[in-house]
Amino acid sequence: MSSDLEYDFIVVGAGTAGCVTASRLSADKKNRVLLLEAGPADRSIWIHIPIGYGKTWFNPKLNWCSWSAPVERLNGRTLYCPRGKVLGGSGSINGMLHVRGQPQDYDDWSRRGAHGWDWDGVLPYFLRLEDDFREGDPLHAAGGPVHITKIGPKHRLADAFIESAERCGIPRNDDFNGSQQEGAGYFEITTKNGRRVSTASAYLKPARSQGNLKVETNATASRVNCANGFAKSVTYFRGGIERTAYAAKEVIVSAGAVASPQLLQLSGIGSKELLESRGIQVVTELPGVGENLQDHLKVRLAYRCNRPITTNDDLNSWYRRIKIGLSYLIGRTGPLAMGISQAGAFVKTSESVDRPDVQFTFQSVSADLQAGKVHPFSGFTLMVLLLRPESRGFVRIRSSNIWEQPEIQPNYLASEKDLRTLLRGAQLGRRVINTPPLKDLVEAEHLPGSSCRSDDDWVAFIRETGTALMHPCGTCRLGNGDDAVVDEKLQVRGVKHLRVVDASVMPTVTSGNTNTPTIMIAEKASEIILRDWAA
Repeated sequence: MSSDLEYDFIVVGAGTAGCVTASRLSADKKNRVLLLEAGPADRSIWIHIPIGYGKTWFNPKLNWCSWSAPVERLNGRTLYCPRGKVLGGSGSINGMLHVRGQPQDYDDWSRRGAHGWDWDGVLPYFLRLEDDFREGDPLHAAGGPVHITKIGPKHRLADAFIESAERCGIPRNDDFNGSQQEGAGYFEITTKNGRRVSTASAYLKPARSQGNLKVETNATASRVNCANGFAKSVTYFRGGIERTAYAAKEVIVSAGAVASPQLLQLSGIGSKELLESRGIQVVTELPGVGENLQDHLKVRLAYRCNRPITTNDDLNSWYRRIKIGLSYLIGRTGPLAMGISQAGAFVKTSESVDRPDVQFTFQSVSADLQAGKVHPFSGFTLMVLLLRPESRGFVRIRSSNIWEQPEIQPNYLASEKDLRTLLRGAQLGRRVINTPPLKDLVEAEHLPGSSCRSDDDWVAFIRETGTALMHPCGTCRLGNGDDAVVDEKLQVRGVKHLRVVDASVMPTVTSGNTNTPTIMIAEKASEIILRDWAA
């Protein structure tokens, strides 16, 4: 082997988790780290302008542009499943909302066998990543790599939404990451000085100057090579040439909840039945690889506004486009600096639940598709998200061809409870919109429309329009039991010197947007890895 292909650690995937992991491991100058990313560098201006993610949502140069398998309980529809294919991964094309989830989420992980990953075990790593605008709050911290910004200036529609929610019995909450999540308020976003903060910009960019970290973009890993129960190397393609890099210490797979199980399966790690049917030699039988897929299903309620105060109005007027463009260029302020999602709420859909089970995300814009061309009228949207689905899907390779995208089957609404919770959430969302002062700004309901009245009407609407939010997780589950893929140190069971570090290890999806919890996972994992090799 040549010396330029020998490293201590090889990290596969420079997404949200991979950038953090490579940065933290390379902080020890003795470690030689290789980071492989299938996509390009994050040079597109639309990555860095907060509102610009609409330009990356369907861009195949920056996005895998995946599609699900037909989902039976969504009328057999295939759903668009965007995934970042660029430095920073999905954190370079997402909505930038900073949401930790509920402390109970992590206590649930611990009860499911993820020892050390309870709330007390993960809070220090949330604090480590944060550069928060609050001071003197024990639940927040300053000085971390990820800058947290509060939404501003506040929008008239968003203010009205929060007040209407309060009138519906939903308490106001100015900090969804504080002592409790329940309530309505403004979100916080991961931006700084009007620019997106991804882990590529916050962690990877400063780490690349250290000299012991090599980043290979446009490098697609084809397999992890194992021998005698150890991960030894990674084979990848770059520029049409197949190469193999060797890891003296470990291989860390951080390719995300779709690509991480795909790579393990291509490497002979997974269900024996699946691998043999695809002509792949079994290295380690782990039936849980690719199973336990979870995501937040969403429905979108859209409304015509009776005032020209929406983002639709900004984008449909050449004069207002110039105005908001100048506002951003001169002061890094205005709609371009904030992203689309401004206010929201975490709500209980019935008295029988002890914590919020649905999330509302309020947007001063409306379109037929998320990140699509805006409607020609003044409009706004309320997204309703199912926070803790019971339904489980899977990710499975279709063949041994590394260039063929795997089968993604989210299996939404397999649980009747999921359907009923989302139904109640959508009905509550409509009630909030139809409550003053927001009601006073509504001209008409565009979706689902006034003809949607009965529970059956709502169920039909959900089945026909429900879409993936793309918070996939769980496909390399952390915990114990035969279906667990990694242990509490994120080591792949049955293979030494191989770990998975990304959202795929979540036993259950967190209650809210998953980018910040994924950064936390990588922060905690990096410390575990460094501690193990220092022993």
